[in-house]
Amino acid sequence: MKIGIDASRNRSGGAIVHIIGILSEIETLPVEIKEVHIWSYRKLIDNLPDHNWLIKHPVADLEKPLLNQLFWQYNCLSTEAKKYNIDIMLNTNAGTLCRFHPSVTMSRSMLSYEKGEINRYGFGLERLRLFVLRYVQNYSLRNSEGVIFLTEYAAKVIQSYCGPLANFEIIPHGISKVFRIETNSGLWKKSDNEPVRCIYISNVDLYKHQWNVIKAINRLKHKGYNLSILFVGGGSGPAQKLFEKEFQSKNFDKEIVTQMEFIKQNEIPVLLKKSDIFIFASSCENMPNTLIEGMAAGLPIACSDRGPMPEILKDGGIYFDPEKPDSIANAIESIIENESTRLNIAKKAKELSYQYSWSRCARETFSYLINIHKVTNAMSFRKTS
Repeated sequence: MKIGIDASRNRSGGAIVHIIGILSEIETLPVEIKEVHIWSYRKLIDNLPDHNWLIKHPVADLEKPLLNQLFWQYNCLSTEAKKYNIDIMLNTNAGTLCRFHPSVTMSRSMLSYEKGEINRYGFGLERLRLFVLRYVQNYSLRNSEGVIFLTEYAAKVIQSYCGPLANFEIIPHGISKVFRIETNSGLWKKSDNEPVRCIYISNVDLYKHQWNVIKAINRLKHKGYNLSILFVGGGSGPAQKLFEKEFQSKNFDKEIVTQMEFIKQNEIPVLLKKSDIFIFASSCENMPNTLIEGMAAGLPIACSDRGPMPEILKDGGIYFDPEKPDSIANAIESIIENESTRLNIAKKAKELSYQYSWSRCARETFSYLINIHKVTNAMSFRKTS
């Protein structure tokens, strides 16, 4: 059989890392599969590995504005797939407009489904975009022969909106091997000379709550703790303004906070090695990729208690309410004050991280595609006989 992959709109970091991960670290292509064809824009295509079974199709229209991309996906992709005798299409984004069947569609975004999250964006274009996206995603999920969710939590929440799906699979993302590094794993002492170095890796956004983390860190500083925090990922818009507003507070210690722009994934482990506490304060995730990267690094983690985070981290962290700075501060303080606690959660988090690998993700993804192809063929046979 021949598999098609629609990666035409894989623009986010998680979507890019996913497709590179499963195609780079797949151990053995299943014998049922002869070829894998992928359609995407030139930059992503150039970063994919070379295999004799992988046929890459760079598309000029995907270098153009969004409307051109959507037009190509809706009008041209299905024709392209039929030209190459594709047997089943993997849509790597539930916002797809591709009309090829049979297909398996991946659900990535939770922002349009999580209660209360849309309200953070007021009554503007972003709110309208999220409502339209929810409609498109629901349509794509209901009209696909199979669906891939990244977590049990996402499967439950999204199906409460789109309705029960006949065939779906939970296939979490993996972790790049570059994050399996040796850190201090919580083995450090409080010191008046060396600050406890916290790190939060994520772009600044309204559901990421970086400004609440700043408040928590500042309160701990005024309480007498010697600590600092590095925010990695950059930001813009209303969330960045809230973030920067904290710097203008009269009692704010500016020296304890550093913000970096987005950096390449393979540069992040260098920063993790220099860190003591990993913070993850998002209130809306489908699959928290940066969280599992922090787990793989073996750092003690202070984590949001929302969404799928408890499903992923389990008892490998200290949880907090991301909308309450005092709750965040208490979680961080607990890690600083209790050496046995931080050593224990760092160890558990690292152990839990080993269940997430790109080779496992690739194996389960291609096996599911084969299974859906067989089910679809069997159903077609029964209808014609």
